[in-house]
Amino acid sequence: MDEPNAQAVQALRADLTDAEYTVDRLTEVLGPVPMAALAREQVLPAVRAARSAGPDPAALLARAFILGDTLSPAELDTALPRTGAAGAKQLGLTTGPTPVRGAVDLRPIDTAAGEFWLAADLGEATTGRAVTGDHVLGMGGASRTLAELTLRHPVGRTLDLGTGCGVQALNVAPFSGEVVATDISARALAFARLNAALNDVPLDLRAGSMLEPVAGEQFDLVVSNPPFVITPRAAGITEYTYRDGGRRGDDVVRDLVTGVADVLAPGGVAQLLVNWEVRDGEGRFDRIQAWLTESGLDGWVIQRESADAAEYAETWLRDGGITPDRDRDAWERGYAAWLDDFADRGVVAVGFGYVTLSKPDQSDGVAPAGPARAPWHRVEEFTGPVTGPLWPTIAATLQAKDALAALDDGAFAEQALTVAADVTEERHYRPGSAHPEVIVLHQGGGLGRSVRADTALAAVVGTCDGDLSVAQIAAGVAALTDTDRDAVLASVLPQVRELVLDGFLLL
Repeated sequence: MDEPNAQAVQALRADLTDAEYTVDRLTEVLGPVPMAALAREQVLPAVRAARSAGPDPAALLARAFILGDTLSPAELDTALPRTGAAGAKQLGLTTGPTPVRGAVDLRPIDTAAGEFWLAADLGEATTGRAVTGDHVLGMGGASRTLAELTLRHPVGRTLDLGTGCGVQALNVAPFSGEVVATDISARALAFARLNAALNDVPLDLRAGSMLEPVAGEQFDLVVSNPPFVITPRAAGITEYTYRDGGRRGDDVVRDLVTGVADVLAPGGVAQLLVNWEVRDGEGRFDRIQAWLTESGLDGWVIQRESADAAEYAETWLRDGGITPDRDRDAWERGYAAWLDDFADRGVVAVGFGYVTLSKPDQSDGVAPAGPARAPWHRVEEFTGPVTGPLWPTIAATLQAKDALAALDDGAFAEQALTVAADVTEERHYRPGSAHPEVIVLHQGGGLGRSVRADTALAAVVGTCDGDLSVAQIAAGVAALTDTDRDAVLASVLPQVRELVLDGFLLL
């Protein structure tokens, strides 16, 4: 794909705008059931609905660029009156001349940044063929996950590592003064260039592997959906540029986690999607915990999934379009290659999750003066459902961990806290008992955590209304229960810190 012609792209943008080629409009035209089927990579219901919509421009565009259907040149002229069928072909968007078929996937995408158009390669669900090694992915599930994790506050410079078609770069552009995006794939950068032009968003696109094109520079925010898939380096195993980093095991992810500090400005944050190996005799977080330590940064890992060696092989064989029904020999060769590769390193499982890294800025008055504090690390598993974007929760946790780092226990005990609006309390009693056997605090938003509390902690939390300090509340609880004030304070203080970190209590 060549450098897009500016005038042609401008005409295409105007056509897509006039056609109301938006997520909401497509949902209206196609209907909820076909849209739900499309989300499951089943295109037939949407094809039928789009054809029944007749000359509606949004339906015609969906047929051409999402659903793999064919159009006549006249139909495409109707959908894109300025661009026309001839202009679409010159831009590399279609094949033809008749019938006209989309050569790329071009669709509206909505993220926390708003809505934009995204062009990428057509997927297997549309073409009916396995994707090739140089396939450029559009908005996949991992891409959407990262987009919804990414912090949204004004920053100076943002870096998107392994940008692919540019989806993360476009997602961060509205709140970034400058966006630099790197990729090793020339085809991916060509799509990113087209998408930047189509959405009228300036991007600094650079060719090269991961951090190499930005060595010596600093950024306030780094985002990356890197090629994290652990793939055997064996003859006959296709390597996909969008998912395979060309390294053995999880080396690509390790080098990114341990090396991103070099390009983070003080106060900067990096948000990454990662896979990591769990080897025989290791704890499930030992490996990634070691990477956090080596990074020298504050770090938070949330494991969302874990797969054993066989499950992992099956997942990524199918992702590449290889199934036992389609090609039994290729399936078994690939399966064996994955199992052999894992056996060589003693890999028993692979974790998948999110990593947030931050570089504390000790010049901003938040971090304590004097010697640098020890890095803050948190590694946990959360497999429950998440409703809505997670970035507000991540932002609040990072802010809380910096504020807590500046407060020793004495200073923290003098803080007046308030209970977050989404927190509720649940109590369980044995029949006839006057006192609860179990008290649980529930969080309605964020990660939806639940924390079991003893009577003293529940009493402290219940009294946090912003008027009394933690120390004063502990003294009151001690008086009511005829216990030592210092003992109550020492018991609840570490737990109250955790509740502040998790967003149950607000400083």
